[in-house]
Amino acid sequence: MEILTLLKSNKTLRTATIVVLILLILATLPIYTPDYTIVLLSSILMYVVLTVSWVLFSGPTGYISLAPAAFIGVGIYSTAILGDSMPFPVVVLVSGIVTIFIALLVGALTLRLKGIYFTIFTFGLLELIRHLVLFLELHLTGTRGRFVIAQDFITVYFYMLIILAVLLLVTFLINRSKYGLALRSIGQNEEAASHIGVNVTTVKIATFVISAFFMGAAGAVMATRWTYIDPGIAFNMFFSFMPVMMALFGGMAHLYGPIIGSVVFTYLEEFLLTKLPELYMMLFGAIFIVAILYLPDGLLGVIQKGWAALMRKVRKDNLGGNHANS
Repeated sequence: MEILTLLKSNKTLRTATIVVLILLILATLPIYTPDYTIVLLSSILMYVVLTVSWVLFSGPTGYISLAPAAFIGVGIYSTAILGDSMPFPVVVLVSGIVTIFIALLVGALTLRLKGIYFTIFTFGLLELIRHLVLFLELHLTGTRGRFVIAQDFITVYFYMLIILAVLLLVTFLINRSKYGLALRSIGQNEEAASHIGVNVTTVKIATFVISAFFMGAAGAVMATRWTYIDPGIAFNMFFSFMPVMMALFGGMAHLYGPIIGSVVFTYLEEFLLTKLPELYMMLFGAIFIVAILYLPDGLLGVIQKGWAALMRKVRKDNLGGNHANS
């Protein structure tokens, strides 16, 4: 009873308990679910990691980054290069660290830019890295692309689950700290934040680097699902636009909004690709346009409005019942 009372009175503890239970359930799924479900869940977890990582930086600051594909691509290529000479856990860690150095360099150069200039630069960065890797392969190795040492789908699933768990913990700690408050102040008024003592550039670069690490680690793990990669596969611009669309589709008022958007959007992508492949992109685009026009707060806004309406109805019914009894 004391535990239940504590959970009811402490929202943070209640949320943490729910998240831990969900992660534990996900950890047991390979025991009793079909192989296809685990493969699909691995893709869903990858997009959840990408989206939450994107929201970690872009959500509070308001800087729209289109660099996720560059970071996940670095992770993919790191696995392709290092996978046959290092243990897999070390490869994932090194891939994340390599991505950190790339993000640190990019952040130092670009995070003094604002608005559309930053967005265009990050998209240009993606194209620059993709064509640079292609040029180096064609002229130095005389090949295009690399073979990747594959891991079994259960290993991929558990690594993605671990990365997600660590990312959620880091995001929670940042959001609840003074550091998170500084991020939100930058998004509200960057000049005012600077005037009250926030080291704006350092805070932005540090968050950008943290988010990039998880993207690179996710890319390193997911690379092992393919036997062959090339610059077009690794640095696919789809990886840059999908986290943005998923975050908007789910709603960014709370962290679970982007998570909901990632889960629904990834499953929707899988369904359209398998059931209606010839209409996939058209339907996908139409659904997103409808969501932007008619769901300004995303799915989270719909859920919140529906829940509020249900609670009002319950209270109204209770009041009606009380009046009838009196």
